[in-house]
Amino acid sequence: MNAPSSSSRQIVWPSVITVISAAILIGAEVFGAAFAGGWALAILLGLGDQGAHILQAVLFTLGVLVMTAFIRGAQRVEPFTKRG
Repeated sequence: MNAPSSSSRQIVWPSVITVISAAILIGAEVFGAAFAGGWALAILLGLGDQGAHILQAVLFTLGVLVMTAFIRGAQRVEPFTKRG
């Protein structure tokens, strides 16, 4: 049986706050661009309202993937925990 680890992990609040702040800023830009881009492309391609909503949903999903990748990458640079 494995013995419990003697080192505990502590949250590094400045890193957490930095990453969350950046994610809010970048998320607003990514999701705003997805919404506006979907609307603009739908008009350009003559897709109508339903086509615009579908295109916005696709771009929104891509935005979620971008944000997930950003937060994972930021966590590598700014670790959320440290061994204490």
